[in-house]
Amino acid sequence: MPSSTDTAVPVHTRRDRFDPAGELRLMAGGEPVTRIDGGPQAGDVPVWLVTGYAEVRQVLGDHRRFSTRRRFGARTAPDGPRPDELVGQLLDYDPPEHTRLRQFLTPEFTLRRMRRLEPGITALVTEHLDAMERSGPPADLMAAYASPVPGAALCQFIGVPRDDRADFLRRCHAFLAAGRGRRRRAAAGELLSRYIAALVARRREDPDDGFLGMLARDHGDRITDAELRGVCVLLVLAGLDNVSGMLGLGTLLLLGHPGQLALMRDDPAAVDGAVDELLRYLTVPHAPTPRTALEDVEVGGRLIRAGEHVVCSLPMANRDGALLAEPDRFDITREPAAHVAFGHGVHHCLGATMARMELRIAFPALLRRFPGLRLAVPESEVPFRVHALAHGVDRLPVTW
Repeated sequence: MPSSTDTAVPVHTRRDRFDPAGELRLMAGGEPVTRIDGGPQAGDVPVWLVTGYAEVRQVLGDHRRFSTRRRFGARTAPDGPRPDELVGQLLDYDPPEHTRLRQFLTPEFTLRRMRRLEPGITALVTEHLDAMERSGPPADLMAAYASPVPGAALCQFIGVPRDDRADFLRRCHAFLAAGRGRRRRAAAGELLSRYIAALVARRREDPDDGFLGMLARDHGDRITDAELRGVCVLLVLAGLDNVSGMLGLGTLLLLGHPGQLALMRDDPAAVDGAVDELLRYLTVPHAPTPRTALEDVEVGGRLIRAGEHVVCSLPMANRDGALLAEPDRFDITREPAAHVAFGHGVHHCLGATMARMELRIAFPALLRRFPGLRLAVPESEVPFRVHALAHGVDRLPVTW
């Protein structure tokens, strides 16, 4: 069975089950900044891998000296026109462009707005647990719960009509399936983009209370249709695989720690801390958008010259002893740490509050509904994701 330590997988995305791959740790050799092979996209320009917690925060927090638009692999010159499919995708924007667009979006992700969504998310969780219970054991938790719950939540948030949701999510998953090859993913992305463009046009004419409808009503022509479409594509990229990966991988981890599972299931006061520790310990995103230095910068004692590229390993940063003591120990009772699972700086994940809310609802509901939840196969047979945008498991056979 392939593993995420395959050599075909970029080194910074390799994992060993719940942990960063041992070879990644060896390569870093205790140094927070290491020169790596950036592959054909980087050309002859040096690429640096940053693994130290303080150094990752330094890079991600310094948008004046590290650009996301000037990254390696970018398809256009940084001062040229942006391709249509990248319009509205905040990760391709540096301030002040980024600042302008993000200020339109931020009010839709406030804690107050998320609290308004919470009853709907709870209902979706209950609906999928009911279906799982009716079908009876065994079940693939990924197919029955961990994947459809964030998908339904995303549809509800954006304002995708219920009758369109199954087709919309099929397009989303085809677009996200890294193993399908670049051409097939591009074709799937085009179909997804067309649907979102049509939905944007409908919400311009008839705004509802969903994300698109509220943006169209509140900001009018200050935000373009192309920007609205791009923002929705970004929500798909950030909001599906990351949350489903956390639900599947987190459940597998908790099943191996029954005492901590019971605490999360039975003590509502423990849930927030448990979610925070799961996010830190598992850190399913491999790395944020690569940066390019705009001037010479010293990071972790290494000189990164203007034009050189930087990749930040979020899992390695969150396992750094500079963040907290015993970082390789999973403990939901520890004090929450200022981890970087959602990134840092101006590109800190806009949907972090929503993701936390989904996890805070979905984990305890699953564990309470099925108190006898356990693996239906030996743990060694659980297949982990390979070539995926976010770490996780492909399938999670469970019974109860």
